[in-house]
Amino acid sequence: MFVDRVKLLVKGGDGGRGCVSFRREAYVPRGGPDGGAGGDGGDVVLEAAANQSTLLPLRYHTEFRAARGAHGGSSNKTGRCGEDTVVPVPPGTLAVDIETSTLLGELLAPGARLVVARGGRGGRGNRAFLSNRNRAPRQADPGEPGEERWIQLDLRLIADVGLIGAPNAGKSTLLSRISAARPRIGAFPFTTLTPVLGVVEVGDHSFVVADIPGIVEGAHAGGGLGLDFLRHVQRTRALLHLVDTSDAAEDPVGAFREVREEVRLWDPALLERPLLVLATKRDAASSHESLAALERAAGDLGLEVLAVSGVRGDGLARLSARAWSLLAGDPAPAARSAP
Repeated sequence: MFVDRVKLLVKGGDGGRGCVSFRREAYVPRGGPDGGAGGDGGDVVLEAAANQSTLLPLRYHTEFRAARGAHGGSSNKTGRCGEDTVVPVPPGTLAVDIETSTLLGELLAPGARLVVARGGRGGRGNRAFLSNRNRAPRQADPGEPGEERWIQLDLRLIADVGLIGAPNAGKSTLLSRISAARPRIGAFPFTTLTPVLGVVEVGDHSFVVADIPGIVEGAHAGGGLGLDFLRHVQRTRALLHLVDTSDAAEDPVGAFREVREEVRLWDPALLERPLLVLATKRDAASSHESLAALERAAGDLGLEVLAVSGVRGDGLARLSARAWSLLAGDPAPAARSAP
């Protein structure tokens, strides 16, 4: 099951108490204070795991607490620090503090780590309170409590190219032909209910393509499945906009403009990325009228149109090469973190 949003309660470990102790040895009068400090509490840490692609393991395990620090001891012994609790998450996970809506950070590369709840500092022992005025201090600090907060984890898939388009525009068929991915394919809208990733090879190079459910009118406000899955194209470096130009398509140009408007309302910056328009299902088109109309509409926006057929394979080799050329000069997204 694909799960891309969960809420967690995270609690850093409390710091250990400082110790009140005095040196007691034979022939050592007035040995003085020798209470050690408590150990620091452990942190709750998110770590990006390369072998994880969903937040499903966290759907029913929603509370993580780090170990507390040990108390200080006599003879100036410092308590042991609490162990960190490490929570594995998929690369592309974003963490937000629910109460303050503060971005805590993102984990993009496998192995990246993010502390989401810091452990408390250990308390000072009475040795730390020794002074010329107080030669026998009898106070020590309690350990500081660890941070505790509710956080929300959002998974945004990391892909080089995102496929966008209206429902049943041919995205899943295209992905199955240009990569080894095997998404569900059907002749009805919303066959794809979860994002699917596929790796496309072009010569010695390769890139990752993400297929998301179809975009309908009102998707930016939650219509269809748009609100849940539009965010999965936010990290892509280029977009392929698929438009059905078969004889069965009622208004290809209208569908093209509708999807662009929904993407613009969701995140205008997406339309500033390299974008290629694909006229799909050309095997089911008996004329070139819909293709010509789409070329005029896209041309007015300075966009290139490629005619393809996922069934016959028309134009797929050229498509893969053009998609790679779009990526050639575009930098990968950088990780963001809280200031």
